[in-house]
Amino acid sequence: MEGMKKLFLPITATVGFIQNHFKAMVFILIVVLIFMPRDDSSLVPHNLEKISLVGPIMDVNEVVQKIENARQNDRVKGVLLVVNSPGGAVAPSVEVAYAIKRLRQKKPVVVYASGTIASGSYYSSIWANEIVANPGSMVGSIGVIMHGADLSEVMQKIGIKSQVIAAGKYKQLGTADREWTEYEKAELNKVIQDTYNMFVTDVANARGLRVEDAPYFANAHIFTAHQAKDVGLVDKVGVSFDAQEDLIRLSGVKNPIWNKEDPMEKLFKKLSAQTAVTLNTYFPALSLQ
Repeated sequence: MEGMKKLFLPITATVGFIQNHFKAMVFILIVVLIFMPRDDSSLVPHNLEKISLVGPIMDVNEVVQKIENARQNDRVKGVLLVVNSPGGAVAPSVEVAYAIKRLRQKKPVVVYASGTIASGSYYSSIWANEIVANPGSMVGSIGVIMHGADLSEVMQKIGIKSQVIAAGKYKQLGTADREWTEYEKAELNKVIQDTYNMFVTDVANARGLRVEDAPYFANAHIFTAHQAKDVGLVDKVGVSFDAQEDLIRLSGVKNPIWNKEDPMEKLFKKLSAQTAVTLNTYFPALSLQ
């Protein structure tokens, strides 16, 4: 028992300190945020905005809101969307794509592919004025996939049986307790093909390509940046500097001032990172994926 107390002492001591000094810590935090030194540029409203689309595309509410805010902000003359994402769900990807399309109607948008711009993240980017891809980036994967597991053999081995009451021929579509029937596969394929056709058509319209050439630029092909430029998926191969310079030129601003990360948001990100390090120190098996 005494050994357990010593093991958890750093955590219990930290929690106790926070509980006893919470109000004082909040007061100090507010004072620091108010009086923290800022350079002169932070007092000048920015005229160019950088927005990031990073990681799997699932919940895009924050990204879409940032795009919409930039669209409505008359002081912002152009937006740089920095993308490094393997893609994600269809509907959220379309949400970002059409938010970019609305934004482009008012001001220029440049997409910079800093790492991976594939599948849903490429869909999200198609309506930009220009797509600049890092020489080491991976581009494409214009395709749609739906997958599931057949757990029937595992369930049989451990003695589990499923019981289902359903109305409608296709109501059990995609369940994992048995192999899918041929008519179920056909139904799923119908959805996949229609979504793929939408994807290809939007890419062709946005990028000035021909739908008939989809076997070359789509078909889930993966391209290097130079290959993607050859088939028309990107406009330029370059680095972040090039993408920023292109947006400055398109926006026509004479004195470019970029947005900076909000101090409070930056502080919370730092605190979250420190908390994660602490948890991994004392509980190395605990992780959030």
